Amino acid sequence: MTGSRVVALGHYQPAKVLTNHDLAAMVDTSDEWITSRVGIRTRHIGGPDEPVDELAAHAAAKALAAAGLQPADIDLVLVATSTAIDRSPSMSARVAARLGMEAPAVMDINVVCSGFTHALATADHALRAGAATRALVIGADKMGDIVDWTDRSSCVLMGDGAGAAVVVADRADAGRPGIGPVLWGSVPGMGDAVRIEGTPPRFAQEGQSVYRWATTQLPPIARKVCEKAGLTPEDLAAVVLHQANLRIIEPVARKIGAVNAVVARDVVDSGNTSAASIPMALSKLVERGEVPSGAPALLFGFGGNLSYAGQVISCP
Repeated sequence: MTGSRVVALGHYQPAKVLTNHDLAAMVDTSDEWITSRVGIRTRHIGGPDEPVDELAAHAAAKALAAAGLQPADIDLVLVATSTAIDRSPSMSARVAARLGMEAPAVMDINVVCSGFTHALATADHALRAGAATRALVIGADKMGDIVDWTDRSSCVLMGDGAGAAVVVADRADAGRPGIGPVLWGSVPGMGDAVRIEGTPPRFAQEGQSVYRWATTQLPPIARKVCEKAGLTPEDLAAVVLHQANLRIIEPVARKIGAVNAVVARDVVDSGNTSAASIPMALSKLVERGEVPSGAPALLFGFGGNLSYAGQVISCP
């Protein structure tokens, strides 16, 4: 084997939509204040009867159907999430049970907003090593459960959802791997700039610190991701950054220099869904036909810890 490839995607969001006008009735804010500062118009919020693993399982089932595979065909399930309240069973084990899988390896990965790209790299490494043959990689979070709905600086940002990818091993004659080398790291000294702490857990962040770090430090790292894949930013057909905030996405994408790429802006309609944001945004781009099959897309997650991880993939 020379690597792995994403062969199908799926996404799922709760039915309830919370608009900026809805939020204005809850806290001291307005549609103009929210859109001018973070670019978000709506977000989906799950109810108490919609746990994280249910969102994840819906997205996973959609991805499996798109791949033409059965749950029994999967031998590795990775779920990136930071909103699993229970320690055990893990989200991945619960998803596997919901889907009726037979005996997959199951693992949760908590790297907050860059969780999906960390999980995708982990699946790629497992398939390269021959430890698995087909993997289900899911990003799923219910940020609505941990946000302080009285704090207008944070509650306007968050949404709930899940995105999933089916990843399979590449044959030795497949040419360039469908998932390029990962570039990942963190800034431990600034780890508390994004926090999910307490009982019950609550989300908080130092917004200005995160904004400065993301817009100044991350673009050159994202360009290095392209270099590791043997591409230039101009070669990219799509750029899918963590959907944190439109005021972060747009300058970072511009500084990367991917002038020919579609830039995912799902944050406008979905809010910040943490680990779910990249696979959801990518799944929607592919579903709408905005990125051709086989075209290179940069996936780049960043946020909590302050951590980052990115790779270039060939779109399914």
